[in-house]
Amino acid sequence: MSDHKTVLVLGGGVGGLVAANRLRKLLSTRHRVVLIDRERQAVFQPSLLWVAVGDRTPEAIQRPLAMLVRKGVEIRIGTVEKLDAETRTVRVEGQDLVGDALIVALGADLAPETIPGLADGGHNLYTLGGATAFRDELAALTSGRVAVLTASPAYKCPAAPYEAAMLIAGALRRRGIRDRVQIDLYSAEAGPMLVTGPQLSAGVRGIVESKGIAYHPEHQVTKVDVAARRLIFAHGATADFDLLLYVPPHRAPAVVRDAGLLSESGWVAADRRTFETRVAGVYAIGDVTGIPLAMGKPLPKAGVFAHAEAEVVAHNIASVWMGGGARRTFSGEGQCFVETGDGRAGLGAGNFYAEPTPQVKLYAPARRWHWGKVILERRWLKRWI
Repeated sequence: MSDHKTVLVLGGGVGGLVAANRLRKLLSTRHRVVLIDRERQAVFQPSLLWVAVGDRTPEAIQRPLAMLVRKGVEIRIGTVEKLDAETRTVRVEGQDLVGDALIVALGADLAPETIPGLADGGHNLYTLGGATAFRDELAALTSGRVAVLTASPAYKCPAAPYEAAMLIAGALRRRGIRDRVQIDLYSAEAGPMLVTGPQLSAGVRGIVESKGIAYHPEHQVTKVDVAARRLIFAHGATADFDLLLYVPPHRAPAVVRDAGLLSESGWVAADRRTFETRVAGVYAIGDVTGIPLAMGKPLPKAGVFAHAEAEVVAHNIASVWMGGGARRTFSGEGQCFVETGDGRAGLGAGNFYAEPTPQVKLYAPARRWHWGKVILERRWLKRWI
């Protein structure tokens, strides 16, 4: 066993940050932990919803990745240009780095350009720039139609577009103009968060509609007519809007596809308990993975799962390198807050690995769940960055 090993963590999202932090604490200083990301700032993605309605500034939800240096994590800023899984070699800005272990946490690439007019016609909820631009236009809106759109049936943070619509309704209500603005939510899927089961899905839909939001399921957008401000759907329907907030189609990063790590699902195949890939010493966590569930749908792409997966992988690498400790596995347990506006949130929690279907419960909206997310945001930014 070498006295000096290196683990390369690709990606500075939730999974990558947790993995790098945990590894640095669990490993002795003779081992290197290198975190690689193309961005200098780490953004707490769940708070983009609050940015979009003016409840947070962009500065409040991001921190420099360089802050991890003081914890002993090495930071490399640059694009991962090539990945050789067999040799655990990564090319970053023309330089090759070799690891004894490799954690792929590159997330999902957002691809609004795959739908004509989408990028130009609206604002991307899943980027800081998109959320900020939407915030500014929403603040100037005095009447009209706001459309919230999911551009494909599968995407990360399944509750986010539903939360966004309800937060928008609350923001307009605070300004006293809710009755002058129609909010429409167009989803490519048949119902909210269907992986959680029909009962929870119906519960979320009921909350959304109780806010006076018109919900339109099974509306797959094929084009956005930017000049006319019109959505065009696969089944022939159209819908006009004055302001559009969208969740774009997702796909695995090209560098991961080129490395031959993808399964037929289009995402990285990894063991559902340990997140080991087919290549020894290479792990994959978070949104870049496709973890099948017994009921046929994949494990949702969500920060809570990326966090838990990172804990498992970091522990198992450290237990081998440090020569002791039992291996851990992921249980499938997870929970997420569902912001409903007006200072309240619901909570969905349960076991997504339960068979034959996930066993997930929706707790009714309450102020305590909203404040639970506020506390989570504060603690997360302080602890992991």
